Amino acid sequence: MLVLLAILLAAHAGGAHAADGPFIPIDLGTLLGGSTSFAYAVNDSGQVVGFSETAAGGAFHAFLWTAAGGAVDLGTLGGRGSEAHGVNASGQVVGFSETVAGGAYHAFSWTVKGGMIDLGTLGGSFSVAEAVNDSGEVVGWAETADGALHAFSWTVKGGMIDLGTLGGSFSFAFGVNNGGQVVGRSDTAGGGPHAFSWTAAGGMVDLGILGGSFSVGEAVNDSGQVVGGGDTADGPVHAFSWTAAGGMVDLGTLGNASEASGVNASGQVVGSSEVFLGGVWDVHAFSRTAAGGMVDLGTLGDHGSEASGVNASGQVVGVTCLTTGTACEAHAVLWQPIANLGCDATLAGCNLRGANLAGAYLKDGDLRRANLRSANLARANLSGADLTGANLGGANLTNADLAGANLTGANVKGVVWFNTICPDGTNSDANKGTCVGHL
Repeated sequence: MLVLLAILLAAHAGGAHAADGPFIPIDLGTLLGGSTSFAYAVNDSGQVVGFSETAAGGAFHAFLWTAAGGAVDLGTLGGRGSEAHGVNASGQVVGFSETVAGGAYHAFSWTVKGGMIDLGTLGGSFSVAEAVNDSGEVVGWAETADGALHAFSWTVKGGMIDLGTLGGSFSFAFGVNNGGQVVGRSDTAGGGPHAFSWTAAGGMVDLGILGGSFSVGEAVNDSGQVVGGGDTADGPVHAFSWTAAGGMVDLGTLGNASEASGVNASGQVVGSSEVFLGGVWDVHAFSRTAAGGMVDLGTLGDHGSEASGVNASGQVVGVTCLTTGTACEAHAVLWQPIANLGCDATLAGCNLRGANLAGAYLKDGDLRRANLRSANLARANLSGADLTGANLGGANLTNADLAGANLTGANVKGVVWFNTICPDGTNSDANKGTCVGHL
């Protein structure tokens, strides 16, 4: 892939629509005990997959996360590491795993009932699964017997099938829709990689370029809309959307280069783009709709973020960078459209009673008069937030940060305070287990 950078989930998942924002970034943490995590895909039920560093020895393992159950370690095929890259409506997860310690990586399919299954290769030593549709068709890329890398499609009935190329030696499949349309990139006879669309009836079709020399198809929805990225005539890579009727259309940027990595049934496109902030270029995740244009999804307070997937409710997943000293600590993140919470353009006055906002990044947010009664705000960053007149009765503020927040007139009766940073900067644990008197 071209990569510019390295909850209301199930409860609020609904019919397909395009989310124009604003969005609340939610830190999923490090999930399996290590220091870094990455989210790759989310299905319409709000199940998130990716990979996270484990507590034991720093290995990375594939995970499946739900709002109700948290993260589940999917294990490996016998080796040390694994990654999950795709999930379908039934919770079937695909990715790749080391087969033995220090050995080759093979594509896998994982289900609750069957566990992790090795999908094999195209005759070579390794393979990678990138996506899966609701019928269980898996796509990705694998080494062939002669050492080339080719896109593949795998089904229970047919096994792994080589999808060929556009005339060159290499091809990679990154997405598949429920009609079996596969997208990716392939070397052409002339050498430059081009985005492709493949169907059983039509074979592999070249989708062209944006005026430059290369392009890549990253994802496709059930309408056949393909998104990805390609270099333009003047150099920078731009995100694109391709349809059979309209061809390849440049989606623009947030400032400079961009690439699209996901699209939902309503045509909401997500990806990442360079932005110019504080005198330097940074990479930020974006969401784009025809009505709202390209929206910067921001970060969890530091620099760098990338969106990799989007579901029918407009919930976006990806990764953001948290700075520890001079190092970047990557965390899996979800961006939740506040429209899914029954709110308009602001959370002020919004009814969020009982909402699961664990890990939400609400720094400097406007939550005046918001009803947060019994809400789960564990690990939430509420520093500098305006909570004037808010109802926090019975809310869980375990490990939350309220430094500098304004709680004038707020109801804090029954709040769970544990290791909470109070508005005056003290810790609730040092204040006899409360922030009352330190607001």
